[in-house]
Amino acid sequence: MSQILVIDDDPAMTTMLRRGLAYEGFSVAVASSGAAGLTLARQQPPNLVILDIMMPGMDGLEVLRRLRAADPQIPVILLTAKDAPTDQIHGLETGADDYVIKPFTFEVLLARVRVLLRRHQAEQPQRVSFADLMLDLGAHSARRGERPITLTTLEFKLLHIFLLHPNQVLSKEKLLEQVWGYDFGGNTNVVEVYVKQLRQKLGAAGEPSLVHTIRGAGYILREES
Repeated sequence: MSQILVIDDDPAMTTMLRRGLAYEGFSVAVASSGAAGLTLARQQPPNLVILDIMMPGMDGLEVLRRLRAADPQIPVILLTAKDAPTDQIHGLETGADDYVIKPFTFEVLLARVRVLLRRHQAEQPQRVSFADLMLDLGAHSARRGERPITLTTLEFKLLHIFLLHPNQVLSKEKLLEQVWGYDFGGNTNVVEVYVKQLRQKLGAAGEPSLVHTIRGAGYILREES
């Protein structure tokens, strides 16, 4: 079941979208502000985001920038009353995958949601690996050789980032941005805690370490020489 996150400050709109999308078989989470939406996206990463632009406080374009910083691939549909061509161009150039103008027909929005989800799923590799470590994105599982590894959602996401950038030094700030998002407050201590937990799980059966600390620079996924 695909998880869709709707971020809009109009309760009538979020109620309609929640009911309509749930009826079509989607799991739907709703946030009434940009900050709340980013928190939900961090806690339970969605498969697609439907995002209003004109919201008090943090507007939709800033939310979009932060979503993109944390996950460059997540499909995002801007759903807004801003109908000027310049607004549409700006929204798409900021990183939206689609731009739907209010008022709209639900069936058209639903078709665009399904198209984006199919495209995203087709583009995503289902498995990523390094050395004897394998991450199955579809099954949300991890293995070290033949040994299964139980990971929390954040540990899984952290390991995925390492696997996407093998043999590259990743700074604490970069990992904080990619895994927790800009809105987490910049506390890099949390990165140290999660990297330590991840190392312990990856080497629980005495396997050689794969995640190494580069003093003053960050962390790297590499095999020991």
